[in-house]
Amino acid sequence: MGTRGTGTRGRTHGLPAERTSFVGRRREIAQIRRMLSAAPVVTLTGPGGVGKTRLAARAAATLGGAFPDGVWMVDLAALRSRELLAPAIVEALGVRDHTARPPLEVLTGHLKDKRLLMILDNCEHLVGECAAVARTVLRSAPDLRIIATSRQSLRVPGERLLEVPPLGLPPGARPPAGQLARSEAPRLFAERAEAAAPGFAVTEANGDAVVEICRRLDGIPLALELAAAQLRTLALEQVLAQLEDRFGLLPAAGARPAHHRTLRALIDWSHGLCTDEERLLWSRLSIFAGSLDLEAAEAVCGGDGIAADDVVDLLSSLVDKSILISEHDGESVRYRILETIRDYGRERLEESGQAAALRRRHRDHYRRLASETRARISSPEQVSWLARLGADHANLRLALEYCHTEPGQARTGLAMAADLMYHWVNGVYLGEGRAWLERGLAAETEPGDVRVRALWTDGVLAIIQADIASAEAVLRECRTLADDRRDPMALAYIALGEGLLALGREDPVAAIPLLDDAVRRFRAVDDPVGVVEALIRLCVAHRSTGERALAVSIGKESLAVCDRHGLGWHKAYTLAVLGVAVCERGDARHAAALVSEALRFNRSLRDQRGVGLDLEILAWIATTQGRLQRAARLYGILDTLWARVGDPPPSGYLHSAAHAEQSRSRARHAVGEPAFHAEFARGAELGYDEALAYALDEEPAGPGSPAGPDRLAPLTARETQIARLVAQGLSNKEIGRSLMIAQRTAEGHVEHILGKLGVDSRTQVAVWVSKQDPDE
Repeated sequence: MGTRGTGTRGRTHGLPAERTSFVGRRREIAQIRRMLSAAPVVTLTGPGGVGKTRLAARAAATLGGAFPDGVWMVDLAALRSRELLAPAIVEALGVRDHTARPPLEVLTGHLKDKRLLMILDNCEHLVGECAAVARTVLRSAPDLRIIATSRQSLRVPGERLLEVPPLGLPPGARPPAGQLARSEAPRLFAERAEAAAPGFAVTEANGDAVVEICRRLDGIPLALELAAAQLRTLALEQVLAQLEDRFGLLPAAGARPAHHRTLRALIDWSHGLCTDEERLLWSRLSIFAGSLDLEAAEAVCGGDGIAADDVVDLLSSLVDKSILISEHDGESVRYRILETIRDYGRERLEESGQAAALRRRHRDHYRRLASETRARISSPEQVSWLARLGADHANLRLALEYCHTEPGQARTGLAMAADLMYHWVNGVYLGEGRAWLERGLAAETEPGDVRVRALWTDGVLAIIQADIASAEAVLRECRTLADDRRDPMALAYIALGEGLLALGREDPVAAIPLLDDAVRRFRAVDDPVGVVEALIRLCVAHRSTGERALAVSIGKESLAVCDRHGLGWHKAYTLAVLGVAVCERGDARHAAALVSEALRFNRSLRDQRGVGLDLEILAWIATTQGRLQRAARLYGILDTLWARVGDPPPSGYLHSAAHAEQSRSRARHAVGEPAFHAEFARGAELGYDEALAYALDEEPAGPGSPAGPDRLAPLTARETQIARLVAQGLSNKEIGRSLMIAQRTAEGHVEHILGKLGVDSRTQVAVWVSKQDPDE
């Protein structure tokens, strides 16, 4: 099960949503576009807080049409280990690799025939490694383009540099208010000020103060945002007075460049305006990588000066002060801290002498999370717990790295890596999971329970990667230790692993007794997930030997276990293999319904591997039904999917690659080469959402399908509704009141609309709506 969606062809696939408006930068965007037309790498340099990341993302978004394989953001800020650079890029690109190949080889293979734009963001702490990866992939990917953001050059062949300047300031001493609205720095300050203090506007009366604030802050975007956030509690004149006091004491230019000194002084000022508890939380939050949730903040940062019950209010206060960014993902809220702000907090944490203790508390929290998820994998909450691990992957990495750099912690790291088995299987992390396990196995050689568990976990991952020799070796050692210790859980997983190895050798007869033994052992230790894992493969094995009625019976048994324990993810895979067995018994209509149910579930989870397997089975069923044009189109969809997210798993649930290829050849010969290729091409050109809708018979396929009166493409129905209200002149607050949603939610929708339409003002949205709705 993956966590990253797949976008439509020729559009932006992997860019973060813009949560606030983007202001100005027309000249710089045009420069980047020109540079990329002539150079493979463009590096945006400049001090922290000058807006390199936002500029890179906006420039890339304007280029989406030039890159049919998409534009992708790779955020490296949270990455601490140099060895994980290539895996992190593979992960960010959404590549699902199921082999034991080195990550850099996987990355190079994926990019070699792609026309793709990749942003390597926050490279400064990994400049050498980023340069090495860029050189390697560019040698074999002539149509790849890279935008890097860094405080220094990557020094790779063909690189062009663009030093990102601060936002533009108005000319003259007293520009009129109308001119301020067209000047970048005052406009950004005004928009952020309006968000902090609704009703704020630049007027003739306050225009001089706004200009002076922008000049004091050198037009640095982050500094302007931090200053504007203070208008929640201070008047504009108070903000200016405090800045004059603070900035009048700035040291003369020396080793630290002027823009660095300005931003540092502004962060010092923002820090001084925080309460003692807010400053303490700010420093402690710097220990996290990526984002975090409330539970993590309470567990790691609470106590010793911060009451756990106060953490949620302190987080909200730091969000209001623009120190933190809150991100809403469905029902959950996560918090993220910009790297420049994090660096400042980390300095304060080191000065406090609490850094070592906080790192240990951070590790302990994520160790508990891994352990609790493993314990709940057999519960109805399995999907939500696995999603939590996906959201916290950067912090899990950091906790594992702690275990391998602090003396005496290797055993804990090995246990944690073993507990994360379904996290490794579930996402794009198979290779990384094996690397952590093997690092731990090399460091912790004591033949105890932890080593046994890590060995069978490593064995299962190796089998999925089709690394048969390694799988056999670790399972042999595991069996020796498990037999000596009479470890029933380990023996159950060894039986499952040996059954999987037999299936991989296409020897279902040998696999059946091993899988039967695994089912018996998992039942004895009351592990329903293990039971289902074995029953799924047992269904495949009996179907492969021609025992189709028994295969259907076993598949239904697996469904019953899934329903009894709420195992939604495993149910989807059971439905897929049961669909094959049902189809082979002559009920193709029922088989298609079973597999379609699996596909709907995997689509909701963004499980690209599951989606691919479901599409392959639906294509096979369509061939069996004689729906050959549909089969050809589904094969086109499938090829596009695997090309986008990586090669299919080495061992599919149709039992053999030969079986799948026979089905494709049968469809091609039956319908004829010209007709097959025409339908195949139609499927290959469909966007991801359209393709799955076609596979599920939800709506007519084709890029020209009308959006309808409730939806103006490319907007969603809700975004269309909000765009029409914007066109009527409603403010975000009025939109929120009209639709009974929070003002911040309305603001987020408006920013998504601006990004999708490629415009930067509400007036332009209104013009666009009027063209789409001429009768409105």
